[in-house]
Amino acid sequence: METSELNRNEYVALLVNKYSDMVLRLALTHLGNLADAQDVCQEVFIKFFKRQPHFTSEEHEKAWILRVTINACKDVIRSPWKKWFATVAEVPLSNHFSTNTEVVSIVHKLPRKYRLVIHLHYYEGYKTAEIARILNINENTIRTQLKRAKELLKSKLTGGFDDDE
Repeated sequence: METSELNRNEYVALLVNKYSDMVLRLALTHLGNLADAQDVCQEVFIKFFKRQPHFTSEEHEKAWILRVTINACKDVIRSPWKKWFATVAEVPLSNHFSTNTEVVSIVHKLPRKYRLVIHLHYYEGYKTAEIARILNINENTIRTQLKRAKELLKSKLTGGFDDDE
């Protein structure tokens, strides 16, 4: 094996170790299905390995990974397979979320657009402007979605389950 190929493989392994938890959490939040989230996680790193993009900074690298993850999740949602097969069971929450499983389980019940902004804002630490850039959505839309998601969470945490669905 060549030295440059070895360095490239080491870089890919480092990237997988660095971002795999984040990618899996985001995909799980977006899809609500562990098997699909694992498939997306694998797909993201396969795309990275095939394309070998050049990043100008660590933040650029992370944003690329997030964007590819979100796009891969959208592909799964649009897939004809999703129409033919139902989800088998509820997803067990990872250890990362174990500190407050009630809140996390409520977040997973929110509409997808709200789950996504909540995840990016609170779990990944992005500001609304950064989320807007990642999702290619107007910043005011992100603020509105975040506000509505917080209101839904508040109502569900204070006993608003009966009037849902």
